[in-house]
Amino acid sequence: MRHLLSLLLCCQVLTACAAKPVSVKTGIEVLREQNFRLLEGKRVGLCTNPTGVDSRLKSTIDILNEAPNVNLVALFGPEHGVRGNIHAGDVIVSERDPKTGIIMYSLFGHNRKPTREMMDSIDIMVYDIQDIGCRSFTYISTLGNLMEACAECGKPLVVLDRPNPLGGEKIEGCLVEDGYCSFVSQFRIPYVYGLTCGELARLLNEEGLPTAEPRARAAAGRGKCDLTVVPMQGWRRSMTWEETGLPWVISSPHIPEAETAVFYPVTGIFGELGYLSIGVGYTLPFRLFAAEWVNADSLADAMNALQLPGTLFRPIHFNPYYAVGKGSTLQGVQIYFTDYRRARLSDVQFLLVQEMMRLWPEHDVFALCNRQRFSMFDKVCGTAEIRERFGRRYRWEDAAPYWQKDEAAFRRLAEKYWMYK
Repeated sequence: MRHLLSLLLCCQVLTACAAKPVSVKTGIEVLREQNFRLLEGKRVGLCTNPTGVDSRLKSTIDILNEAPNVNLVALFGPEHGVRGNIHAGDVIVSERDPKTGIIMYSLFGHNRKPTREMMDSIDIMVYDIQDIGCRSFTYISTLGNLMEACAECGKPLVVLDRPNPLGGEKIEGCLVEDGYCSFVSQFRIPYVYGLTCGELARLLNEEGLPTAEPRARAAAGRGKCDLTVVPMQGWRRSMTWEETGLPWVISSPHIPEAETAVFYPVTGIFGELGYLSIGVGYTLPFRLFAAEWVNADSLADAMNALQLPGTLFRPIHFNPYYAVGKGSTLQGVQIYFTDYRRARLSDVQFLLVQEMMRLWPEHDVFALCNRQRFSMFDKVCGTAEIRERFGRRYRWEDAAPYWQKDEAAFRRLAEKYWMYK
């Protein structure tokens, strides 16, 4: 009887897993249903990484390479590489894909934009990468560089659209200001921008925002590229990733699951300082805030007393395996969303530091961290104003209006390029 019950339980679990519907078709699946008509008779370049898969986890590389009417001749890889085997920030060299033998060009090494020689080898460029909806994640910067290269060389660009794992409704953060354009803040868009990669490409193409620096735009003399977005079917702006039914493929070493992507903008800005642990180096990347000098219960009580909409905090004690705090016991809080749609993501980290500085003022975050990290902190914020305003007395109310000042106007602009409701 015990074995029978175990078998029935296993069957129920397998049935539940199998019954989970895939409600969204991504751009590559729509393109396949169209029998790849956009690519016929052309030498195709593909910019992708391991996230470029269909709902059965088949790589877009293999899908295009096996299609009888597609001539895939070149692969282009963003940060972490085409096959995802490169650590964050490491320079990538160009080589041949060991599986297909197709030349792979790195767009995160000496060249972050395809050279004219690379572009001369193709007739059309395809982009298929799963983004995470946050400005500082570099895949959209690669997309912008592809758009520039295609415009300069007169080559069409096809973007195969994918869901925004943060949904299509959240917009948070100020626009990037002159002097703070970088590969982690390449466009004049908010930190959380609420668009799919296809919608973002349309906005950048029409609004002329491939770079935040006006002088760089003028020097490039860039016009629009010949852009086609292959839309998804079934995606809605209110969808969580779980509601899409799609499998998640690790998008970078510290974004192992879709839920992690939601927490990237929650703690990632202060993670740039290398002073506080945000869970990188432990099993909960981006999902916690901790330090040796923190009392976990006191911080959790302080944060829960703020009654942030849709957000709760619990005490946590842990020993990081690497990165900040390795070899030490840290205390802090793990962050939970009880009502994701009501929660503001990026504000949480500033409120955490606010409460830390109220409780432990002797551990001044900006005074004790490596000041050389201020540059990256400001680039991720898109301005120095947030650090300077917040750092005067560690009150989020001093910097929040500046952080939020562009959100309503950008929402109105973004709605012009929505492809989904």
